[in-house]
Amino acid sequence: MEFKHIKIAAGLSHVDFGHIADVAKQASDAGVDYIQSDAADMHNLRNMQLMGGHQVITGIRPFVKVPIECHFYTEFIDEQFVNDIAIAGANLLTVPAEHFIGAPLAYLINYCRTRNMKIGLTIGCYTPLSLVEEAIYDIDRLNICTHGVDDTDGKDNWGWRRSVVDLVRRSRAEIDKKNPRCELAIDGGLRSDNLEPLIEHSPDVIVLSSAIFKHTDGIAAGVKECRTSIDNAAKKFGLKA
Repeated sequence: MEFKHIKIAAGLSHVDFGHIADVAKQASDAGVDYIQSDAADMHNLRNMQLMGGHQVITGIRPFVKVPIECHFYTEFIDEQFVNDIAIAGANLLTVPAEHFIGAPLAYLINYCRTRNMKIGLTIGCYTPLSLVEEAIYDIDRLNICTHGVDDTDGKDNWGWRRSVVDLVRRSRAEIDKKNPRCELAIDGGLRSDNLEPLIEHSPDVIVLSSAIFKHTDGIAAGVKECRTSIDNAAKKFGLKA
């Protein structure tokens, strides 16, 4: 039996931005399926100071072989931003469901479709799945933020919220029922040694950052270790391709 290939998205949040193209290329060459660039405007995420819009995507696009995702964090987006990242070479835009449900999402879907980009929604910490029950019919990715507040070292390693395993299970069922072409992604606090309970519920994409980019033996070793853990869990739970 051929087992499900769960994709890896390498998240550019725990990297040396002075060598961003080089580290993105290393991850791409090591076999990840996506590169994820986190975009924020320094307002909503003042404490993290992330930025990853069209400037970063333009810089890394010539060096990576895989699709690039723009993972957007903030409360406002306009057609110019969508146009800029599309020109830069982004393949998918994900936005927080908390801020873009309703008319703003309808516009965003159309902006992305006309530029041959996919569109996704992120469910942030403690956002209920019910918030996306209508939109799920028309999106290409549902991204579940899994990290929580209790079990963390305050730096790279985050634990999960107590609700996460159940949330992933319910999200899988909702997608299978309403829009099987939509990818289910999980993101936050994920490492090679803690993935099994979530893989049991068959996500399509796992976003990994520190597990890859801060691996003690380098990026390629981090990708290989995570790939092995994911594939072993897929086989353990009999996830079919």
